[in-house]
Amino acid sequence: MINLLPPEVKQDISFARRNTKLLRLSGVLLTTIIGMGLITISGTFYINRSINDYTDQVNQTREQLKAKKLEETQQRIDDISGSLRLVVKVLSQEVLFSELFKQIGSVIPPNSSLTDLKIGKIEGAIDLTAVATSYNAATQVQVNLASPVNKIFDKVDIVKVSCGGSVATDPKYPCVVNIRAQFVKNNPFLFINPQRDRT
Repeated sequence: MINLLPPEVKQDISFARRNTKLLRLSGVLLTTIIGMGLITISGTFYINRSINDYTDQVNQTREQLKAKKLEETQQRIDDISGSLRLVVKVLSQEVLFSELFKQIGSVIPPNSSLTDLKIGKIEGAIDLTAVATSYNAATQVQVNLASPVNKIFDKVDIVKVSCGGSVATDPKYPCVVNIRAQFVKNNPFLFINPQRDRT
């Protein structure tokens, strides 16, 4: 088929077809941009609304937990604190006898020997029995235990000294001395002792 249209008309038709294609392409691009904008706006709105909803739920849950557990938790904390205070009080009065025996053994004079040790009814007091070769050696036991250098006892009293007769169970040690002693406060032989814990 032969096109007998003038060149100007042919050119106009060609540009018209191109314009139509460009117009359609522009419409598709504009529609796509609007669609993407709507999706972005609606997505942002949905995310913000979800964040707000979850924040409200978390706050409500926290308030419920506070309301339900606060008194119970406080009671448990008070019980645990009371128990710990009791444990500390009991342990602070407990004596480490293994350490105490070593210290007492180191201060007993050469001519005497420790034979008995009893916890007295008086708080912080202890009753000791020792045997000695002489009366002087028996009294020296009291002197050594009372020495503040040893940091064992605050007060040491001789209850009784007996020499010879039926009290002597060992001929090598004819004298028996009974001593009552009171521990030094914060002595280094307590189970819980701030001075020992610092070292």
